[in-house]
Amino acid sequence: MTGDAGPGGNAPARADALDTRLVHLGPPPGQQFGYVNPPVYRGSTALYDGPAGLRRTQADPLKRDLPAYGRFGTPTVRAFEAALSTLEGGHAAVVTCSGLAAITTAVLAFVRSGDHVLVSDSVYPPTRRFCDSLEAFGISTQYYDPCLGSGIERLLRPNTRLVYLESPGSGTFEVMDVPAVTQACRRRDVTTIVDNTWATPFFCRPIGLGADVVVHSASKYLAGHADIVLGAVVATEESYPAVRRAAIRLGQYAGPDDAYLALRGLRTLGVRMRQHERSALELARWLSSRPEVSDVVHPALDHHPGHLIWKRDFSGAAGPFGLLLHPRFDERQVAAMLQHLRLFGLGYSWGGYESLIVPSDPGVRVGGDWPRPGTLLRVHVGMEDVEDLKADLRGALAALRSADEDVRSPGPTPSTV
Repeated sequence: MTGDAGPGGNAPARADALDTRLVHLGPPPGQQFGYVNPPVYRGSTALYDGPAGLRRTQADPLKRDLPAYGRFGTPTVRAFEAALSTLEGGHAAVVTCSGLAAITTAVLAFVRSGDHVLVSDSVYPPTRRFCDSLEAFGISTQYYDPCLGSGIERLLRPNTRLVYLESPGSGTFEVMDVPAVTQACRRRDVTTIVDNTWATPFFCRPIGLGADVVVHSASKYLAGHADIVLGAVVATEESYPAVRRAAIRLGQYAGPDDAYLALRGLRTLGVRMRQHERSALELARWLSSRPEVSDVVHPALDHHPGHLIWKRDFSGAAGPFGLLLHPRFDERQVAAMLQHLRLFGLGYSWGGYESLIVPSDPGVRVGGDWPRPGTLLRVHVGMEDVEDLKADLRGALAALRSADEDVRSPGPTPSTV
């Protein structure tokens, strides 16, 4: 038997593929009376075997071991945290009550009065609003061009404590050079946080690209069924204590039922993400040929400015992308288009099984520097048949053209008396 042989001696050993790991993450069935899914542990009070266990919990400010008080995580919550941390290649994870709570917890874990924070100009709007509010606590926020790459180093100040990234950016879908930014920050001992909600660890792992912390709206792809609100923070070994302390001090908590549904969602993450990718790409390419469309902003399309970085750092693409309509269509005409849709729901969030579309306002960026004229729509492609989705959009675009023709056609000539 050679050193390269596997357990049976006949084939080289290899790590399980990601699809296999998704199926088998979590406590082994032998610890659960043979059942493949962990039970839902609901509770606040946990009892200890004796004083020694009680003292051990009291002595640990991070409350890492069970049993502990329910707010620090039941076995169901811990199972989801461990599974997500494994997928992201992190040391440990903390779940929160929402995606925004994951963002605020991660940021507050590292900043103090007098600090300077750099935030990508294309982040999720609630992230921007939260970072703007930090000024009241003596923390200054500066927004930077998401395409800056290693140029971020020019913006780092002696009091810069944190750089926040989101790739692709919300609504406008810029792809960031995460390794270049994290390397520049690591040289200056600046913490980096990356929002990985769009790609999920199935398509990208920012910790492997140098990030210290990764945040998720687990409501979206991780859970995958549009039926829970949940957030998660995954951290390296060095950054985890700060994140865990912040979550405890802020009273962050996630219900065991939501954690159970998120863990269940992970089992099918690979199947769902591949389907979202295939359908979204087919629809994006089809929309690119439509005369009503000025551009389709999708990182996996060759003409996207960040395509090469996406190709280097991502193994696939998710369902959301930007749809830029021709500038001649005004707000009333776009409303007629949206009103005509049957399968695409007009709603926020994304990452569930249903297709969604919603106007995106790039004007929230600093100085309103989005350079592209026309209405920008954010499209999320769900699990419906892609030909049905095309038919739905075909009818909506026809309604858009019809509303445009109504505007352009001259009214009746006034009669003369």
